Amino acid sequence: MLGKILIANRGEIALRILRACRELGIKAVAVHSEADRDLKHVRLADESVCIGPAASKESYLNVPAIISAAEVTDSVAIHPGYGFLSENADFAEKVIQSGFIFIGPRPDTIRMMGDKVAAIAAMKKAGIPCIPGSDGPLGEDHETNIKIARRIGFPVIIKAAGGGGGRGMRVVHSEANLHSAINLTRGEAAAAFGNDMVYMEKFLENPRHIEFQVIADSHGNVVHLGERDCSTQRRHQKVIEEAPAPGIDEAKRQAMGMRCVKACQEIGYLGAGTFEFLYQDGEFYFIEMNTRVQVEHPVTEMVTGFDIVKEQLRIAAGETLSIRQEDVVMRGHAIECRLNAEDPKNFMPSPGLIEQFHMPGGPGIRVETHIYNGYKVPPYYDSMIGKLIAHGEDRASAIARMRTALAEMVIGGIRCNIPLLLDIINDAAFEAGGQNIHYLEQKLGLKH
Repeated sequence: MLGKILIANRGEIALRILRACRELGIKAVAVHSEADRDLKHVRLADESVCIGPAASKESYLNVPAIISAAEVTDSVAIHPGYGFLSENADFAEKVIQSGFIFIGPRPDTIRMMGDKVAAIAAMKKAGIPCIPGSDGPLGEDHETNIKIARRIGFPVIIKAAGGGGGRGMRVVHSEANLHSAINLTRGEAAAAFGNDMVYMEKFLENPRHIEFQVIADSHGNVVHLGERDCSTQRRHQKVIEEAPAPGIDEAKRQAMGMRCVKACQEIGYLGAGTFEFLYQDGEFYFIEMNTRVQVEHPVTEMVTGFDIVKEQLRIAAGETLSIRQEDVVMRGHAIECRLNAEDPKNFMPSPGLIEQFHMPGGPGIRVETHIYNGYKVPPYYDSMIGKLIAHGEDRASAIARMRTALAEMVIGGIRCNIPLLLDIINDAAFEAGGQNIHYLEQKLGLKH
């Protein structure tokens, strides 16, 4: 097993990784910005190193500082968590070149999956169903682009090849708007991702967002851990996730899951990963693969009883998978609510001092958070301050437990989105299950 690892992240995921290290007897090093000295995992880690000022680009995105911290603490591996550098192939490469183990996929895999055009080509080759599209980057010739759009059929969506997280995309409903939409998306892509390559896909009007969790070792073994429904989202940002996805039968789940396993074997995947799909009219369509642990991994852990983060550490140490596909059994239902330090009505971030904090409890309740009474939420990072997960014998039981837990939770001194989450959990449309990705925006009266 790995002797000591460096956690190149912050917040709840850093604390989650630290706990997994504790269970496996691994020493953990916390790196932090000047604004994050009081983070829970920094206080609990075996060692901590300040890697720069509050700004992410000078700390959590500062590759030389992170690698130097690993060197001075004699760490043997680096876990990137999610966000920040977790899907940066150059970072993974530098970690390996510096003599450390990168706890994640190989750099060439990260690079291929980070380029959406290359990822789609690889998935098609591996037999994964993809959305009808341009089958490559769009050129400069307007007439050719119009012909591609006519073949696909309007509406279409223009996407940045290097995009992600809901950024770098634009829906086009008519030929008249196509040229300007392509140019605008190119400009945004160049500014945001340093890559102006764009491609075109059919725009599915009312899909659900379903994703499959996979995990692979370095010995060729791969398993899938079922699917999650992440359709409750606002502006492409997930708000509530659940597992399994309501209304998908076991045969379809297993067939798609095994296709993901086969694709991992073909591309030589290593570690934890997630295949993201749009699901409409009973069909799955690949959109991207996340080459890291997901924010919503706890719902999969709750229904499978499998610890994804501990398995990441074992795989990085060269061990074989601890389970086989036949060992994966979905038990009950789990729902996760993302807790954000933001106004529940206008979604403005709400940093500040946590004056009161009470965690809910009871059967099937899990809380993943780094906050505590007296903690000051900084204004420099993402507004997510934790996750509340409820597990029950079925979906109705999980919803009932989540409703109780949200009502019991107290986060005082700042604004939090708990009232919004309660409103969704109590909504008859959500209770019915199977809502599409536009459900929440329509409920809130927002345009999509």
